Formats: sequence, C-alpha cells, structure tokens
Amino acid sequence: MCTGKCSRFVGLSLIPLSLICILANALLLVPQGKTTWTNVKQLSIQVWLMAGFFGGGLMVLCPGISAVRAGGKGCCGAGCCGNRCRMLRSIFSSAFGVLGALYCLSVSGAGLRIGPKCLTDRGWDYHFRDTKGSYLQNRTLWNLCVEPPGVVSWNVTLFSLLVAASCLEIVLCGVQLVNATLGVFCGDCRKEGTPR
Repeated sequence: MCTGKCSRFVGLSLIPLSLICILANALLLVPQGKTTWTNVKQLSIQVWLMAGFFGGGLMVLCPGISAVRAGGKGCCGAGCCGNRCRMLRSIFSSAFGVLGALYCLSVSGAGLRIGPKCLTDRGWDYHFRDTKGSYLQNRTLWNLCVEPPGVVSWNVTLFSLLVAASCLEIVLCGVQLVNATLGVFCGDCRKEGTPR
C-alpha cells in the first residue's frame, strides 16, 4: 500500500475515534443523561480531567486531519516535495496524538479501577476505591450506589469505550508515525496522474 493511501486510511479511522472519545466524555459529565449530578462534589476526578475530550478527542483529531491531508493533494505543494512536507507534519502530529491517546488511556483506566463517585449510606465518596477493580466482576456491589442511579454501569460502559478507543488510537497513530516516516524518506509510490 502506498504511504499516501495508508495515511488517508489511518486519518479517516482516527477522526471518528476522536469524535467517539469526545462524545463519551460529554456523556460522563451527565450521568444517565441528567444534569442533576453535574458538579465537582458529585463526579469523579477522572471525569473532570476530560481525558476523552482533550486527550483522545482533540489531541487525536489533529493527527487524523493531518494524516488525511498527507494522503491527498494539499496546499503544501505538488509532487514529491509537497507530499514529503505533508508527511513530515504528519509525523509530529501523530506523536502528539500518541501522547493524547496515552493520557486518555491512563485516566480512563484509573476511572475503571477506582470506580465512580456515588452516594451510599456513608455519603458521597469513591466506595469502590479499595476493591482495586474487583467491583467490575461483582455486579451486586453496583447496587450500593443510590445516586446517581445506574452510575456504575454508566461509568463502566463509557470508560471502557474510552479505553478501547484510546488503544486503537495509539496503534493507528503509531502506524501513521512509521508510515509518514517512510513517506518523508521514500516518497509516495503513486504516479503523478493517479487520483488521490
């Protein structure tokens, strides 16, 4: 596969993944779709760190767009020099994307391990913190949280989605790093007259 076509494929895969991360983080801010519990004292720190919005979202959206541009004609110039220039930008952008996806992965993983902040008979706290993630396998513990209702399944679903998406983003940004490096040094294998 040519470096340009590969860049385009990677970019078109990264863009929806970044939008999924942004949406998942937005949904974490409103448990069960209600703003009743959206304040600093009632949401976990992992939600407020906005790893899905900033890390897996915006910091990966930029490399996605850059990879799409590296795979097609752009304003950087035509021919060999223009393509190499776009590929070089894509290298730096992909490295930035790897950092964002790693941030999203680490914060979301911590959110899964610690569990949500919820109200029980002992008040608002991280009641699953000491279980070291074992609460994920024991669904009877999930009923301890009175408010927000269903917050454990809400957080587990959305943080799991963020973990999966950020893992894919790391792989795709890594592939684009290698692909763009090859594109800088070797150029694109497509001929001048072929559609991009």
